[in-house]
Amino acid sequence: MGAGTNMNKVRVGIIGLGSWGSCHLEAFHSMPQVEVVALCDRNEERVRQLAEQFSVPHAYSRSEELLERTDIDLVSIATFEHEHFGPAVAALKSGKHVLVEKPVSTKLEEAAAMAKTAEEHGKFIFAGHLLRFEPRYADIYNAIHSGRIGAPQSMFLKRGRTKGMFRTYKRTHTVFELTVHDLDIAIWYAGSRVKSVKAYGKAVNDDVVPDILWSCLQFENGTIAFLHSNWMTPDEAGIVMNDAAEVIGTEGTAQFANSGSNLQLWDARGRTSPDYFIHHTLNGSSYGVLREQLTYISACVANGTKPEYTSFDDAVHGIAVAEAIIRSCASGQEERPQA
Repeated sequence: MGAGTNMNKVRVGIIGLGSWGSCHLEAFHSMPQVEVVALCDRNEERVRQLAEQFSVPHAYSRSEELLERTDIDLVSIATFEHEHFGPAVAALKSGKHVLVEKPVSTKLEEAAAMAKTAEEHGKFIFAGHLLRFEPRYADIYNAIHSGRIGAPQSMFLKRGRTKGMFRTYKRTHTVFELTVHDLDIAIWYAGSRVKSVKAYGKAVNDDVVPDILWSCLQFENGTIAFLHSNWMTPDEAGIVMNDAAEVIGTEGTAQFANSGSNLQLWDARGRTSPDYFIHHTLNGSSYGVLREQLTYISACVANGTKPEYTSFDDAVHGIAVAEAIIRSCASGQEERPQA
């Protein structure tokens, strides 16, 4: 860490303060080992309001201004999906470590260039694949590596979201916006690279991108994974996250589904099932997987410890697989990820 008055704290700048970037701010703000130094968003009114609310001393509307600062150790990038590359590379070149939200890019060449730039400048780059810190997914990983369920032979990973969310997130292909989470988990569990994919996309409510997507992955080590993503849950159902996982190993099986096991609130508006795993604020503090991920990243930065639990190389491979999935949907044929 560079010179400064708070040598024991990781000094953070956040670029992109939409709904998820604001969650980054809430989580970082609640961490005693972190000082949020600067915020950036093209919406000047919003960035000023958030800076005032969270007592952040510096607010910018241009990322270049934030990146000129020399008192920032880690830059968190939560801009629109197709806008990650420029700020990430500029931050690395300016001597800062970088967290890039998922998808790290919507282009394989950009993701690979980020990794190369980080290596050239001796900085860490982290992918925002926070499910590695979600207790259920993490326990499955531990059960694989402890031998309790053994090496995965077959995997099924499902991610369901609401039709209302699709209206916002159809700006980016479903494989990058939704499936990319399960791509990282499948790659992590398999401990291998994907050699081929066969995918099927179905556009039901809009023909911009498929709101139902099935992908079959064959790994080099023989593992098979089926990933199912959809934006088909009616908003009125009150279930924002309808996810499931099943991993069949040589010695056992692990599985969960979250659609019916969470807290349910019944009131005049109907039924809602809030999420408490990913990011939740209570009594002025932040809890959940996002904070756990940011805690790990901050410790790596503070201690100069190369990340091993997370893998940007896996994230780059995930983008290669995502591109193969899109090609397979278009061609109707099996496709191979680019190296």
